[in-house]
Amino acid sequence: MNSTSRYYLPADQWQSDLLTLTGDEAHHCTRVLRSKLGDTVEVFDGEGKSAQGEITSLAKDQVEISLSSEPTISNRPAEIHLIQAIPKGGNMELIVQKAVELGITSIQPLITENTIARADQMDKKLAKWQRIALEACKQCGQNFLPVIHPALEFKKWLEVRKSAELNLVAALLPSSKPLAQVFKNKPQSASFLIGPEGDFSDTEYQEITAAGYQAVTLGDIVLRVETATLYCLSVIKHELGA
Repeated sequence: MNSTSRYYLPADQWQSDLLTLTGDEAHHCTRVLRSKLGDTVEVFDGEGKSAQGEITSLAKDQVEISLSSEPTISNRPAEIHLIQAIPKGGNMELIVQKAVELGITSIQPLITENTIARADQMDKKLAKWQRIALEACKQCGQNFLPVIHPALEFKKWLEVRKSAELNLVAALLPSSKPLAQVFKNKPQSASFLIGPEGDFSDTEYQEITAAGYQAVTLGDIVLRVETATLYCLSVIKHELGA
């Protein structure tokens, strides 16, 4: 865990040597963490850049930070995109948090035939997932803020999806290959698709494989959705040379 308090400031708001936090980030600094003048903090832009500085001005809705070091740029990791059928309860929140800690590039929440999700709650859920992603970046030292896309219906996702170099779907199918067998070459990007508790329907599986997704097995034990997601992400991260 990073011991220095970290704050997010979009890249277009960075100045040469004086950064200004406003809104939620200023509130978090002053009201939640109760930072003081002279405290050393770290600021990151969500695109790989970070820098340390000293708080030189502190107000309720504005915090000024004077940089004490040149910004550093993190190496961008291989792209990993998660297409996640929204699970029941609060498990999506856990998935977002842990996926960020493991270096996910983007998350596309998906509504499938067997997904239990209310469409009228999606905007509120999206805002919460995005907050969780930001907090996870701040806590774990991740300088790349992943994109959390608005939820899509399965059919719509098929129309607008973008392929990675390697596209996988965790599948309970006789034709599924062991996950380790699909990494003969080192891809630069990967996307993986995880279904809901009730799995994808037969029709959805047909459309997924027709779209070029390779079916992979995660072993003989049937894993819970959140376990399957984090297992896949960990393996893919390792295989892509993290």
